[in-house]
Amino acid sequence: MSMFRGTYVALVTPFKNGKVDFSTLERLVEFHVGAGIAGIVPCGTTGESPTLSHKEHDQVIEEVVKFARGRIHVMAGTGSNATDEAIELTQHAERAGADSTLQVSPYYNKPTQDGLYHHFKAIAEATSLPVVLYNIPGRCAVEIATDTIVRLAEIKTIAAVKHATGSMDGASELRTRCGLDILSGDDSMTLPLMSIGGTGVISVIANVIPKDMKALTDAALAGDFKTAEQWHRKTFALAKGMLSMATNPIPVKAAMDMLGMCEGELRLPMYPMNEALKAKLRQMAVEYGLLKK
Repeated sequence: MSMFRGTYVALVTPFKNGKVDFSTLERLVEFHVGAGIAGIVPCGTTGESPTLSHKEHDQVIEEVVKFARGRIHVMAGTGSNATDEAIELTQHAERAGADSTLQVSPYYNKPTQDGLYHHFKAIAEATSLPVVLYNIPGRCAVEIATDTIVRLAEIKTIAAVKHATGSMDGASELRTRCGLDILSGDDSMTLPLMSIGGTGVISVIANVIPKDMKALTDAALAGDFKTAEQWHRKTFALAKGMLSMATNPIPVKAAMDMLGMCEGELRLPMYPMNEALKAKLRQMAVEYGLLKK
């Protein structure tokens, strides 16, 4: 039986006047609990984790766990390009009460496949939390090869892969060769991935449409691919548009600002979209039915 099934939201970190806005963060957690999705993922890419101080990073995870109160799975983003740092962040998340950990590939320093194996192995052996490997070569400059993931799958705490390589063949090979759960890391690829055995998605657009993404993954998990495809068609333009107009999480934060869900504030080097792009995003939100004209 899969451990990770359904829709997990890659949670934004709301900021106000340069500081983490914890009251809005609590409201967002309640929103997702109410939507009935499988879980929330604080301090990932969408949570602007590279710009959080260590203290803020730890505090965001602590507070999200407190706000969740055991009602929803908390998958803490605790990866790093330094193995010792990733271990420290992960052990803190475990002490705080997180349910699992998302481990991004080390970025910038470009380790070899042996380096990746020993990096993830060291983290997995330092925690009892289920580990989700995050394979996103477009951001990290290195891909975790399928051979490496197959090796890592033998470690008992490594439970799943967030697959954000864009390759369905890669996902098929992975599905064939090991028993790890595979979660989509790209909203628009959720249905294709689930059609070949994926179990869900860690979703950016679920920040604004959690119920719709849940409906898509619920249908696919039930084998009702006709309904799943209807939800895929409904969400596709928003998924592609929001993630192509500017680097995540710039567009989703702008959308949440338009919807009154949180301030659109970002931390440098993330920078707000210009007015022309915001107008385009607003039109997409109107066409989806999120905003009135």
